[in-house]
Amino acid sequence: MVHIHLDEISLSFPVLHGSSRSLKKTLLARAKSTVAARTGAVGGRMRISNDSSEVVEVQALSDVSFKISGGERVGLVGHNGAGKSTLLRLLAGIYETGEGVLDIVGDTHALIDPNAGMNGELTGRENIQLFACRMGMGRTATQELERDVEAFSDLGAFFDLPVRLYSSGMSVRLGFALATVPRPRILLMDEWFMAGDQKFQDKAKARLEGMVDAADILVVTSHALSILRQWCTRIIWMESGEVRMDGPADDVLDAYEAALAVIPV
Repeated sequence: MVHIHLDEISLSFPVLHGSSRSLKKTLLARAKSTVAARTGAVGGRMRISNDSSEVVEVQALSDVSFKISGGERVGLVGHNGAGKSTLLRLLAGIYETGEGVLDIVGDTHALIDPNAGMNGELTGRENIQLFACRMGMGRTATQELERDVEAFSDLGAFFDLPVRLYSSGMSVRLGFALATVPRPRILLMDEWFMAGDQKFQDKAKARLEGMVDAADILVVTSHALSILRQWCTRIIWMESGEVRMDGPADDVLDAYEAALAVIPV
C-alpha cells in the first residue's frame, strides 16, 4: 500500500570556510599531501597536516520520524531554514539519506523546480517534445500535449523561441504546464507552484486541484497558510531540522500562527 515512512532520519551538509573555497588552495593542498606521502615513505622530510576545522557540518534534519498513509494531505510549515524544503527534496530523492531509514512505496512526482529538465537552447515546443519522449508518449499524445501547454502557458510567439530568452514568469508558466502532466500516486510540491500574476494563479489552481485529487498522498510546503488550511488534513511543523508539532491541520496551523504573532519584529 502507498506510504511514506521516515525513521530517525538525519541529514547534514559540509560547508567550507571562505578561506578553503579557492580551487587554487584546494589543488595546492592536494599536491602537498601527495608530496608528503611520497617523502614520508623515504625519510619523512615533510609533514603536512590536513586542517579539518575548515569544514563545518550543518545539520539540516535531525532524528525526523513520521509516517504518511494513502489519502493524507500533508503540509510542511516553518520559517526559512527550518528544514521543510530539505525534507521535501529528501522525499523526492534529490538528497540521499544520511542516517535513518526512508521507505517510500508508490510512484513519486515532485513539483519543486519549475525549470527542471528544461533545455534553455531549445524552444518551448521542442522542450515539450523532449518531455513527451521521456514520458514515452506517441505522436498523437505529443501533439495534444503541445496544444494543451501552448494554450495554458500563453507564451504567444515565444513558444517557438529558445527558453533562454524567456522571462522568469514565462519559464514558470511553461515549466508548470509540463510538471502538472503526470498523475503520480505521491505528489510533492514546493511553494513556487503559486508563483506568477493573479491570472496565472487562477489557472494554476484549477490545474493543480485536478492533480491533487488524483494523488493518493500530497506533501506540500508553503508560506500561504490559507492554502494549507484548504488543501491539507495534516500539518508537520518544522523547526531547526526537527519536527516541533505534527497533527490535524487546523490545530497545528493555529499554534504556528500564534507562535508567529509573538515573534518580535
